[in-house]
Amino acid sequence: MGYCARMRARLSDIAQQAQVSEATVSRVLNDRPGVSTDTRQAVLTALDVLGYERPARLRKRSAGLVGLIVPELNNPIFPAFAQEIESSLAQTGYTPVLCTQTPGGVTEDEYVEMLLDRQVSGIVFVSGLHADTTSDRDRYRRLTSRPMPIVLINGYAPDIDAPFISCDDREAGELAVSHLVALGHRRIGFISGPDRFTPVQRKIDGYRAAMQRLVGSTAAELDALISLSLFGVEGGDAASTKLLDAGATAIISGSDLMALGAVRAARRRGLSVPGDLSVVGFDDSPLTAFTDPPLTTLRQPVNPMAVAAVRALVDEINGHAAPRSEYVFRPELVVRGSTAVARSPLAVPA
Repeated sequence: MGYCARMRARLSDIAQQAQVSEATVSRVLNDRPGVSTDTRQAVLTALDVLGYERPARLRKRSAGLVGLIVPELNNPIFPAFAQEIESSLAQTGYTPVLCTQTPGGVTEDEYVEMLLDRQVSGIVFVSGLHADTTSDRDRYRRLTSRPMPIVLINGYAPDIDAPFISCDDREAGELAVSHLVALGHRRIGFISGPDRFTPVQRKIDGYRAAMQRLVGSTAAELDALISLSLFGVEGGDAASTKLLDAGATAIISGSDLMALGAVRAARRRGLSVPGDLSVVGFDDSPLTAFTDPPLTTLRQPVNPMAVAAVRALVDEINGHAAPRSEYVFRPELVVRGSTAVARSPLAVPA
């Protein structure tokens, strides 16, 4: 087949895929006027779907670099956030620069300096030092005074002049308690990472409020049912051991990984989940539907949160200041196989 025949075949394929005429495809490929924005996009999408390379003049140029700092990649929720944020950034034309922290590795402040050297247009922080109530917030105030557009996810600090995106952690605590109380549990424990983090404080507030309202627990009783450790499977295992000693029939966890640690602690004692112990996680990380048992959890709305964060950041970059407030997204209770009706009659509410 000659070159012209191959071109006609390609135009025909693209036209059929985009549901437009070959003449329209030709106008788009040659970057000529007279084609609507939607039609032009349909032709470009058809090119991508069919595996044809876009002409150089039609390739999207990067609008600039945006830094994305996440705490780690061991917890599956952070790669999930990174993927959604990168996808949203790409749609706006910005190229993400992913910075991942590891113990003893590059710090958040060092990453920020590296990003500033690369003249990024803005920075998104996911569960960064802004979530730690003991950290120095001046690091963020110095950025906003440059001015450097920033958006902070999960960890509200009213003294930082920037948009915040958060999951409603108080609501998460209340939803988990309500679910377990409906199953007949009264000795419901709560495990999480250190309480210097704002999301942990909020989950505890929601847990306490629901336990006092629905079970009638006193503050002293709840103190004995809250066990804080390090985030992760090992921390969840250690924190759960204390609550199993206290006779908990159900455990609410600050993360899915901690919930898996609770399952491990229960099984080490010969207890079954959910037969003897119900466990609720938080995040709905990828693969929690496939654990043994599949994990009941509170799903963070990662996609809407990522889209909102990118939209706020791009508005900031373009000089349209986003509201200096906290956008709060409601979690969703996802019931799977790790929670069940309380076995002990003593656990049934009066």
